[in-house]
Amino acid sequence: MDAAQLYEQIKKKKSFLCVGLDADSSKIPVHLKQHEFALFEFNRRIIDATFDLAIAYKPNIAFYECLGTAGWHQLELTIRHIREHYPDIMIIADAKRGDIGNTSKKYADTFFSHLQCDAVTVAPYMGSDSVQPFLEFPGKWTIVLALTSNQGADDFQMQGAGHQERLFETVLRTSSRWGTPDNMMFVVGATRASMLVKVREIVPDHFLLIPGVGAQGGDLAEVANYGMNKQCGLIVNSSRAILYADGTERFAEAAREVARETQGQMREILEKRL
Repeated sequence: MDAAQLYEQIKKKKSFLCVGLDADSSKIPVHLKQHEFALFEFNRRIIDATFDLAIAYKPNIAFYECLGTAGWHQLELTIRHIREHYPDIMIIADAKRGDIGNTSKKYADTFFSHLQCDAVTVAPYMGSDSVQPFLEFPGKWTIVLALTSNQGADDFQMQGAGHQERLFETVLRTSSRWGTPDNMMFVVGATRASMLVKVREIVPDHFLLIPGVGAQGGDLAEVANYGMNKQCGLIVNSSRAILYADGTERFAEAAREVARETQGQMREILEKRL
């Protein structure tokens, strides 16, 4: 799936919504816990309720790894369900991997060859040789952490890195040379919406993965205003606001309602701007 194909999905669904599958075993509805694979059952119902509203799903790998082999198996079941029933939807492994070349190659094999994900998030701190192995897979996306919304982000990302350029700007400028707008995206937190002006000066054509809309307080209209380009160029993620909209047996219906409201806002934005 290249950038043009992704844009076609955005136009078709009138949406740039990514649903984050941060399935927390302590938060899923109690009635699901009778299932052998409760996380997968939760994910399956969320996916089946929102597939026509979302262009991507993003499982956060930590929520599965923490459960050992049982969690990893449920991650595999989740990805297989999307692949078999909704093959046009992008699957993003939110893994934030980053290590030297040989190790990165194994990480890339894990998420691209074994799990058959379309994209994976990576940390660029160790430089080009830690990212390059991910870029060697045709048709796959490497999503580089650039500017995040967490409390400690300013410890490094906003600090000067030479010639008064902040570190996140250096990350964008340097890493964008390693890939292309067809195989590299960047993570920019929604609560940093005003910073998207500077981000777009550096990477005008790349897609941006924007977490933080919904429970974390990011504003969708601001994100679109500052970050959208001529091909939309945005994948906006919402996790908790959709997943945990309701804790009863109607949780999937409630998730759909929140996703549909978000998609409706996106439709209006797309109709005005593109």
